Amino acid sequence: MSDDRPYTVGFGKPPKRTQFREGQSGNPSGRPKGKKNLATVLERELQEKVIINENGQRRTITKLEAAIKQVVNKAAGGDLVALRQLHALVRSGEETAVEEPQQEKEIVRENDEKVMRSILQRLERAMKGGPNAAESK
Repeated sequence: MSDDRPYTVGFGKPPKRTQFREGQSGNPSGRPKGKKNLATVLERELQEKVIINENGQRRTITKLEAAIKQVVNKAAGGDLVALRQLHALVRSGEETAVEEPQQEKEIVRENDEKVMRSILQRLERAMKGGPNAAESK
């Protein structure tokens, strides 16, 4: 702006003497960071790496992978609660998975459901000591 023209003070045009100097911010500390929500914190924690020993070898995997491995291993060992959790995980994973051809997906889902129901029934009978408990072992 040239000095020969007068500077009019008005809306959005403060007096020159009160304007911030060149390179000086009006908000030096910046916008305060927001509070992290539960989903953000959970995602960050689940993506952290941990070291595990598997078959005598050390591997680095995420905490999410480690947790799923534990649920699967407990379910395979006959833990009924872990088996139910695994079943719920499988169902939620199927819902969020990319759509496959519908007919093939339905056949696989029905077969999986039958197998899971059969396993749950055998485990419940074995825990109660009911009939066919010896067959399930």
